[in-house]
Amino acid sequence: MVSLVASPDRPNTGWVTSRSLRITSATQGRLRRLNLVTSLPPLIVVAVVLVTIDTHAWWHVLILVPGVVAALVSFERWTANDLARVVKPCLLVAGAVWPLGALVSGSPSSWWAMSSVASLALPRLPRWRGLAVAGVLAYIAAVGSLRLLIEPDDTLLPYVILPTGLSAVVFALSFAGERFYDVVQELEQSKEREAELAVIRERVRFAGDLHDIQGHTLHVVKLKAALAGKLVHADPDRAAAELREIHALVGDTIEKTKELAYAQRRLNLSAELENAKNLFEAAGIRARITREAEVDSRASELLGQVLRETTTNILRHAQATEVRVTLTAEGITIANDGARGDVLPELRGLSVLRRRLADEGGELTVAQKDGQFVTAAAYNPTARP
Repeated sequence: MVSLVASPDRPNTGWVTSRSLRITSATQGRLRRLNLVTSLPPLIVVAVVLVTIDTHAWWHVLILVPGVVAALVSFERWTANDLARVVKPCLLVAGAVWPLGALVSGSPSSWWAMSSVASLALPRLPRWRGLAVAGVLAYIAAVGSLRLLIEPDDTLLPYVILPTGLSAVVFALSFAGERFYDVVQELEQSKEREAELAVIRERVRFAGDLHDIQGHTLHVVKLKAALAGKLVHADPDRAAAELREIHALVGDTIEKTKELAYAQRRLNLSAELENAKNLFEAAGIRARITREAEVDSRASELLGQVLRETTTNILRHAQATEVRVTLTAEGITIANDGARGDVLPELRGLSVLRRRLADEGGELTVAQKDGQFVTAAAYNPTARP
């Protein structure tokens, strides 16, 4: 048995390879459901067919069914990332079914359970995987050879060649599937790093804005303070004027810093739309921007703040694959498919912007349903109180 669908996340336990990387819980759940839907039904059908073919007496079922159960349990636990807990007993059961089936009930297909469980476990060994594969194949071939000693009339094909050869093919496919899983992990990790980089770029841009606000002012304050120190005895009135200017500069800088901290600095909506698109694409998120109409300068500033804050929230907290931004004459709507559950998270930045929009006669709403998170800002300057 083998599944080429990527396996769920693997913790770094003693028997799991140290190359394992973290996959988000949402991705893990999707992979588990995909594996169960695509692989479990065919596996059950194969098990029923093989047991039916190999059962020639009622007691043969008692030998073959435990192997089927071991294979199914192993696969289900494998999709749930919990194979380590059941792998040893399942291997023991499957390993006992093959000799009982071959030597006692004459069931040439009873090797299938052993091959199935081993194909799930061996690719995850931290080392000696090649030796383990060789050992399992040798065991399967040895049991089949014992059957020929008991029943000389039987041939090599059903008890040695087919079990050993097909098991080798299954193991090869299992290792290929595990490599496919590694690629999925690397892509997932790359996507997470891109999202982190996008957030870092936004922070760097914020730091640049902060430097623009405070850097020049602090330099001027330093010069004026030095000048006031020189004039305090020679020209007290001039020194007092310089100190008043310093006070005014510091007060103005404090206000600008507050505006920046609450995303209230004047923004260019067109630039914000382009920046959001670049950030999403850098994080591996499809971005679709629709501009149905243009808005006035005041609305552009407020809607740009909403877009910037929402973009940051999506990159930091959502697991979106697609974002749709729609700009109309009445406002802006940002929808993404990365919502988890139906409970709205706490969004402090948007709460501040909601109050600002309300003061300007607008409205900001957020909604979350069926995996979609929608932020909508409507601006109506004529309705300003």
